Amino acid sequence: MTSVYVLNGPNLNLLGTRRPEVYGNTTLADVEDLCRQEAGNLGLELEFLQSNHEGQLIDWVHEAGARVATGECLGAVFNPGAYTHTSIALHDAIEGAALPVVEVHISNVHAREEFRHRSYVSPVARGVVVGFGVYGYVLALQGLHHALTVS
Repeated sequence: MTSVYVLNGPNLNLLGTRRPEVYGNTTLADVEDLCRQEAGNLGLELEFLQSNHEGQLIDWVHEAGARVATGECLGAVFNPGAYTHTSIALHDAIEGAALPVVEVHISNVHAREEFRHRSYVSPVARGVVVGFGVYGYVLALQGLHHALTVS
């Protein structure tokens, strides 16, 4: 069965308790359940991962890209958290690994602080989903699947 990665960056482990007025009350475990259900509906196996460490995220991007190259993996849904706005290294990893990515953000980053308006991930992403709460993960999975499997 083909897999799909869902990668989550720093502080997403705090979902449900960190700034619920921005991110809601849904926990990361709830997001994982939501993603597992949708991946199953799409006939995909799910690799759901979270790290607060940039290097670990880069390693997972490389791993997923290698699995895409062998046909084992479709790509990744990626919420890089604050690394979105700071990490050229993640940009380079996605590009270098040739990993199809849909970038996702729970809040509408464009309606927030100015520093959140710039993404280093977007230029190498297949698409971007912002502002739909945790349901954005479902939309990102659907979009990735549609873009890469429907002719």
